[in-house]
Amino acid sequence: MTSDRRGLAARSAVGLMWTGLSMGGLAVAELVALIVLARLLAPSEFGLYAAALVVINFSAIFESLGVAPAIVQRPVVEESHLRVGFTLSLIFSFSVAGFVWWAAPIIANLFRLTELVPVVRATCGVFLCRGISMVAQASAQRELRFRWLAGIEAGAFAVGFVLVGPLLAWHGLGIWALVGALVCQHFVRMLALLIGQPHPKRLLLERPAIGDLLYFGGGFTIARIFNYLAGQADKAVVGRWLGAESLGLYALAAQLMTAPAVIVGQTLDMVLFPTMALVQQEPARLARAFRSAVASCALLVLPASVVVMAVLPELVQVLLGPGWEKAVLPLQVLGGGMLFRTSYKLSDSIARATGAVYARAWRQAVFACAVAAGSFIGQHWGVTGVALGVVIAVVSNFLLMAQLSLRLTGLQWSDFAVAHLPGVALAVTVGGGAWIFAHLLRELHTPPLSLLGMIVLSTAPAGALLCWRAPALFLGHDGRSALQVLMSLAPAWLQRRPT
Repeated sequence: MTSDRRGLAARSAVGLMWTGLSMGGLAVAELVALIVLARLLAPSEFGLYAAALVVINFSAIFESLGVAPAIVQRPVVEESHLRVGFTLSLIFSFSVAGFVWWAAPIIANLFRLTELVPVVRATCGVFLCRGISMVAQASAQRELRFRWLAGIEAGAFAVGFVLVGPLLAWHGLGIWALVGALVCQHFVRMLALLIGQPHPKRLLLERPAIGDLLYFGGGFTIARIFNYLAGQADKAVVGRWLGAESLGLYALAAQLMTAPAVIVGQTLDMVLFPTMALVQQEPARLARAFRSAVASCALLVLPASVVVMAVLPELVQVLLGPGWEKAVLPLQVLGGGMLFRTSYKLSDSIARATGAVYARAWRQAVFACAVAAGSFIGQHWGVTGVALGVVIAVVSNFLLMAQLSLRLTGLQWSDFAVAHLPGVALAVTVGGGAWIFAHLLRELHTPPLSLLGMIVLSTAPAGALLCWRAPALFLGHDGRSALQVLMSLAPAWLQRRPT
């Protein structure tokens, strides 16, 4: 391994380590918020909030038209690019906020939820916060400030949904507790980005700089539109055909089960996109990075998803309390797609880092159509049917994006499959044991909290022991290489190489 390769691998490892730790804080904050708010609010209030997010998050796509990733992607960024990017983000964010405010009654009618109008209008402040801080975020990503960015995301979420949201819900404000938490989160995030990552803010509209940013940004935005539709089509179907209560149930189940996959995927993407952009003209290095990332993702996500699926009845009972029992089966179905939902983000990073944004865009269009079709067909069998339709669509998207990544990097399908084998072996061994152990504990009428503790205390050490004693089987070549890089950053007394 050359010094250059070692340096890039070490920088990526450090970025992943700190980003993972910071995103872990976000995961804890999100879990605490869901536990508290689920006990203070009704499913119908979660349903209204989920419907508002469908509108807010889709509209936010048009705030910058891909300006932020274009800044990260460009080999050289001049002051004019930053000023033009800031100007465009302001124009689009204020325009989108005004349009959504005006269209709120129409949107509420589409959802058949008349009480949605004030909720949508109250959350329009999110657009302004995102638009104002867009260039600051892109500049920080370009400088590889992974630890700082992830810390801001976790801290802002904690302020909004761990402090403000539960406090407002405790005082009986219902849906407005969720709205207040969301707006507060984005306001705190905006302030932190602007203070911690200063950039030129004088307004400028210059044609060459606009063209530089929007050429890449156009393809990125098209893909983002379809990706968002894929992520929200299931909720729109449930809200329209199954009602607010079913939407609240499904939205919470989807958030609980997809949040870990999204966090892991975002952690990898936040580091790999700017890092891979540095070597976008070197397919061999891209191939090594992609295969290593795929193997690491499988090692993390596959065993964890199987174990979580095994104890979901107890998790729901302990964390959410009574009234949420119907969420167990949809959660287990969604858990089956956790790896595919996470791993496709690695292919997404490769596509953006190499500029293949339009090839990425049509695949996301297929994905959106598959989610909509699967959700519509599945809704005839209730929330669980929708979950199954979504998982089938996620698998199809995983395969389409994998094909694109293999073409860009020169890897073969056999290499791609082999990279997953250690994760599969670990999931079968550890996850299968967890299912058997959980079944035995239920037969003994073990209390839910005790069952969860015993599963965690048994599976985590078992997985670590298997990887330590049989690294060839349970880590594989890529896993051992990644572990060696991590160990090279550890204190000397920990640097024992696996055999």
